[in-house]
Amino acid sequence: MSESLDLKGAPPVVDAPIEGAGCHAGGDTMREAAAKAGKSEVLDRYAADYPKGPHDQPQSMCPAFGSLRVGLRMRRTATILSGSACCVYGLTFTSHFYGARRTVGYVPFNSESLVTGKLFEDIREAVHEMADPALYDTIVITNLCVPTASGVPLQLLPDVINGVRIIGIDVPGFGVPTHAEAKDVLAGAMLSYARKEVMAGPVAAPAVRQDKPTITLLGEMFPADPVGISMMLEPMGLAAGPVVPTREWRELYAALDCAAVAAIHPFYTASVREFEAAGRKIVGSAPVGRDGTAAWLTAIGEACGISADKIAAAHNKFLPAIAGALAGKPIKGRVTVSGYEGSELLVARLLIESGADVPYVGTAAPRTRWSDPDREWLEAKGVRIQYRASLEQDIAAVDEYRPDLAIGTTPVVQHAKTNAIPGLYFTNLISARPLMGPAGAGSLAQVINGALGNKARFDKMQAFFEGVGEGYTAGIWEDTPVDRPEFKKKFAAKQFAAAKAEEAIGS
Repeated sequence: MSESLDLKGAPPVVDAPIEGAGCHAGGDTMREAAAKAGKSEVLDRYAADYPKGPHDQPQSMCPAFGSLRVGLRMRRTATILSGSACCVYGLTFTSHFYGARRTVGYVPFNSESLVTGKLFEDIREAVHEMADPALYDTIVITNLCVPTASGVPLQLLPDVINGVRIIGIDVPGFGVPTHAEAKDVLAGAMLSYARKEVMAGPVAAPAVRQDKPTITLLGEMFPADPVGISMMLEPMGLAAGPVVPTREWRELYAALDCAAVAAIHPFYTASVREFEAAGRKIVGSAPVGRDGTAAWLTAIGEACGISADKIAAAHNKFLPAIAGALAGKPIKGRVTVSGYEGSELLVARLLIESGADVPYVGTAAPRTRWSDPDREWLEAKGVRIQYRASLEQDIAAVDEYRPDLAIGTTPVVQHAKTNAIPGLYFTNLISARPLMGPAGAGSLAQVINGALGNKARFDKMQAFFEGVGEGYTAGIWEDTPVDRPEFKKKFAAKQFAAAKAEEAIGS
């Protein structure tokens, strides 16, 4: 695609899309189309911020779900999606499933409005119509795959309309590897906007102001963790600041006005860039387990210029309690850990300090310097770490190590249970618990030990269903079905040809 833009800032006129540039065209085709349509800069930035790894990218949900969640959780923030109707439906369905209970705006399009630039005009009209300062502080408009590939120029939208901030972002599945990193795309864009507001003059004070220097916490976490972290910081004369992504706009100002930033989730590259531009120091890892808490408190204290005696006071107050909680709720067994939240290394550290044998950790997140403290600690314990792990690698680890428990994504857990190995879904059963400090020290033991105790039940079920087959042979047969891959291949080719014939961008 090519575009032309006059000096008055009119939307580009896009040539006809290249063949196959619809929703199902594939990442390479979409990426090529986006580059030709003027999106090279944003795609290059994403490639640098979120490197993919040895394979294309991890198998995960649509990345825009992450940025959508960030916007939907913020007060007085409206969200508009620009993408194919099927994608928008899936995203809104998922967002409501997670309890957002918020309206999601949608600007529909077809091939004509996409090619002529009318889609951009429709978006601009929708944004102007929604920009009511009595209702909103901010409107977030997100380009999904097809509008990004077609070069829809959200950067031409005004920064402010009627006093309402306008933030446009591109979150294509072919440019952002995971939904966790898409959270950073929007969080970083908001921090950038807020930082420029601060530089321009006075801004609104946060609703609650700390009387101590604060540590901004970067990355979503269990609600009790910031409270526990603040308690651990108190002996050093520090307090926990806002959690980024924030819940309201003015918290962004407070997040920037901190003594240091704790990169609890170490892949928020765009957000880190904004904090560093604001002159803030970044500290990796998190206060998990005794060793992790000791190292993290020391690193935070040193970053903030806290005296050694105050750091020691924090150690003396909390480390014995953490050690006692870990000893009181031991975990015995081999556990493999995998997931796409970004906290997988932290969970593995806590499991090991609880007594578990953890031979493998797979994470969909990339390796960054902010995760190095966790990587170094785990590798010293003999743990194999796979960044940008694929589903195949996670499943292979389960087969290789034959753990007593597999923690992972839904298909990993399914594979484990099929092989009579207990499994726990990382997102709902592990992330939904405190991990930090004394509260996190024994939090995993109950659910982990409960799952470990289910091994006998799985063995009993496996013995009961032995011989019933699986996949196309599942069931009791007089003549066991025979696989015919040539028929499958022929039918798949027909289905693909039919879909290509009916395909229409935006339908």
